[in-house]
Parts: sequence; C-alpha cells; structure tokens
Amino acid sequence: MSQPPESLAALPESAQRVADLLAGIGHDRPVVMLPATGKTSAEAAAGLGCSVAEIAKSIIFRRVKDDAPVLVIASGSNRVDEAKVAARVGPLGKADAKFVREKTGYAIGGVCPIGHAVAPVMLLDADLFRYESVWAAAGHPHAVFNFTPQQLQAMTGAPVVDVAQAAQ
Repeated sequence: MSQPPESLAALPESAQRVADLLAGIGHDRPVVMLPATGKTSAEAAAGLGCSVAEIAKSIIFRRVKDDAPVLVIASGSNRVDEAKVAARVGPLGKADAKFVREKTGYAIGGVCPIGHAVAPVMLLDADLFRYESVWAAAGHPHAVFNFTPQQLQAMTGAPVVDVAQAAQ
C-alpha cells in the first residue's frame, strides 16, 4: 500500500473533534486529509492507495420503532443487506441527510465510527476482520484515520456480524 497523504497542521473543526477523541482514547494514528474527496469508498481508496474493501464505510439507518440511529460499519466492497440488519435491530427506515447530521453530528460522507451526537445502535461487518488495517471517515469528507478491525471493535463495543448482501 502506498503512503497515505500527510496530515495537515489545521484540520477542519469536525475532523479536529475526531482527532481529539482518538487522542483521548490513546489511538496512535493521526487523522489525515485526502487531497480529493473521500465521500465514497472508491474515492477514499483511490486517495489512500488501498483496496475499496479496506475502507470501513459508515451507513446510517433509522430504526422505525424509536427513531434511533443504526450505524453499520461495513467493508467498502460490500453492499449492506438491510434484511440482515433489520433481523438484528428491528425494522429500518431510510435516514436522510438531516437525520444523519442530527443523530451523528457529521455530514454524509464524513460519518465517523465514534463521537456521535446520539449513541447509535451499531453493527460491524465481519468482513473487515479479513484485513490487517482499515480506514474510516474522520468527521469530514476529506478526513480519514487508520486502525485495525480489533481497535474498531474495542472503540465501539459493537457486535461483529454478517451484514453483507450475498453476491448475485
């Protein structure tokens, strides 16, 4: 894998908030800024020189019964099977941009696995554990950070489950 872009001295406010959260839990890897957007898994992977599967994408759903945010952190190469997620957490609805911003504190394309405005129900894609390390959004569409899947599980306490849609 090629070297990721260098960290910038001044991070955008939302990315700095993530950097501070990571420092607070003793995470030893910096938040880095991509030269181009990382809103999609493919864009982030291209900017980092890694495979799309090594991107830990954050997908937000709205749980119907209580309007709770449901965060699925999935391998970038996987399509999330909503039926598998609903079987674990209850019926799901779509989360629009306003819901995502209100519940997470982040804009779509920058949703970080940690530091949410409202604690989400979380699930981690078991396929992430195939990789030595993965990258996730760090609060901003251009900001990312690196971690092992085991660190992600320790940070979030989320169960590791099969959320991937079967290949067709």
